Amino acid sequence: MKILFIGDVVGSLGRNAVTEFLPQLKKKYKPTITIINGENAASGRGITEKIYKQFLELGANAVTLGNHAWDNRDIFEFIEEAKYLVRPANFPEDTTPGTGIVFVKSNQVEIAVINLQGRTFLADLDDPFRKADELIETAKKRTPLIFVDFHAETTSEKEAMGWYLDGRVSAVVGTHTHVQTSDERILPNGTAYLTDVGMTGPYDGVLGMNKEAVLRRFLSSLPTRFEVPKEGRTVLSGCLIDIDDTTGKAKKIERVLINEDHPYLFD
Repeated sequence: MKILFIGDVVGSLGRNAVTEFLPQLKKKYKPTITIINGENAASGRGITEKIYKQFLELGANAVTLGNHAWDNRDIFEFIEEAKYLVRPANFPEDTTPGTGIVFVKSNQVEIAVINLQGRTFLADLDDPFRKADELIETAKKRTPLIFVDFHAETTSEKEAMGWYLDGRVSAVVGTHTHVQTSDERILPNGTAYLTDVGMTGPYDGVLGMNKEAVLRRFLSSLPTRFEVPKEGRTVLSGCLIDIDDTTGKAKKIERVLINEDHPYLFD
């Protein structure tokens, strides 16, 4: 199985980049399944049903979320019916709608897609490590192929999760910090790892936000409203992971980065 994972789509420019490049990426690499992190897709805060359905129409098989999952109130109107939308699994089960794990099947091969959120410098949710143990046990009853989107702030927590799950899942890929890291590797026991897959959205902002507003915050230390640019250059960040269908072990991980400084040439 070959997975194409596209990182943190931010605002309309991020959606435009997905619309432009996803068909070309799918044509070139022919991924078995495509996963998109869409927690910033609606003006940088949350996701709407319309955007979720747009991602599916463009070819996504699952859409993961993160700490901004609940920022757009529209999500509460459709999350229970959105069978391929995955919110962080370590939110309290008895009070949180939606699910933290979905199963996607293609060509008789099934993969579990899990979303977890870190706790360092983020909300104090349930322990993501223990929750991972629970979900892996559930997933293993159906498939050895398991993909984990770990939405976390610090490199240390993400690396710790990678080592903790090495050999038990097919891939641990970090999201949230919006800057693609260059540490892709296959861990010793067969898990593909990347600290952060990066962002898909405005290329000339600060983590996807209007750079002038961010500069005002740093220069004045006063409250400033951050907004997502609606015009300008774009970046698409992602990764490709090749997994053995029988063992669930990763064979290869490769980063994808498309912007004007890293133009992507399609056959």
